[in-house]
Amino acid sequence: MKKKVTVIVMTLMMAFIFLCPAKITAKAVKVLPFTSPIDYSQAGNWLYDGAYPENEVDVFMIAPTVDIFSESNCAITPEYRTNFRNAMNQQQALYAKTARIYAPYYRQASIKVYEMTDPVAKEQAMKNAYMDVSAAFKYYLEHKNNGRPLMLAGFSQGADMCYRLLEEYYGGDSERAVSLRNNLIAVYAIGWNMTEDMISKYPQIVPAKGETDTGVVISFDCEDGNVTDTIITPKGTKAISINPLNWRTDSVVADKSLNKGFVMQDSATGAILSVEPGKYGAYIDPQRGTLIVTGIDSAAFPPILDVFPQGSLHIYDNFLFFVNLQENIQKRTEAYMQKKAASNAA
Repeated sequence: MKKKVTVIVMTLMMAFIFLCPAKITAKAVKVLPFTSPIDYSQAGNWLYDGAYPENEVDVFMIAPTVDIFSESNCAITPEYRTNFRNAMNQQQALYAKTARIYAPYYRQASIKVYEMTDPVAKEQAMKNAYMDVSAAFKYYLEHKNNGRPLMLAGFSQGADMCYRLLEEYYGGDSERAVSLRNNLIAVYAIGWNMTEDMISKYPQIVPAKGETDTGVVISFDCEDGNVTDTIITPKGTKAISINPLNWRTDSVVADKSLNKGFVMQDSATGAILSVEPGKYGAYIDPQRGTLIVTGIDSAAFPPILDVFPQGSLHIYDNFLFFVNLQENIQKRTEAYMQKKAASNAA
């Protein structure tokens, strides 16, 4: 087991370029707003541009934070493209059996943004990143989607961007918004919290309640039960989560026997190297709303980045319950297609 844990940690370190994680020092940085987004009519600005065309539905996928060097937003350099691709190659395996994959490069906020002490500068960096994501999504809708059912998907910063897309595009009674809601299979926003305040302000953000409901958001972030404060779920915040083992939203413990596969993947290709079923259980913390992983030695799963405390399992969110997530993406899509067929037949 120790050898296998070392493999997954090294895999993640390579994927997120955290080979020598350094202490991130918060300092005052003036973040200027971007004046224009990337041009998404250029094929080179898409990492995935309809990969797996044999699938009849789409997923618009947004990358997590891979930039640890920039003071605010990154530039699209060759090095960034490589790290971006490595991180996304691992995640695309969740969706490859089900959906055509579209994933834009974007000038994301670096990890240093999360340590900024100025909330205005921090939010401007996130707005800069979202300018690109929104432009890519708009271009995708107008030129690539062609009316196919759609999932949104993102991990960590990518999940934050998913919520922002829901806020901008999916609310209200406009023809576009109604059409998008009707066409939405689900949103997999893993590793960024959903709160009551969010869903009160934006009722189009609908938390998942079970295994096959559609048009909903699937969200959780993993901890070991000893954490009280993270950048994902700050102290005093309660996340709205769903347990990917029993698909419940209460605190009933899901036994590890329900875990169909903890996986390790190749850091460059995303190829699955091993699958271990029955490894870890989980339950939702009744106070924090985070997903507590049972039977895990958190010391063997270090947080890797200094922005996370010991006991945060954020980096491993997708890996710990990979097969359950992969199967749920398929099940939820099938449920959506069945509902659509029944509606069309009525």
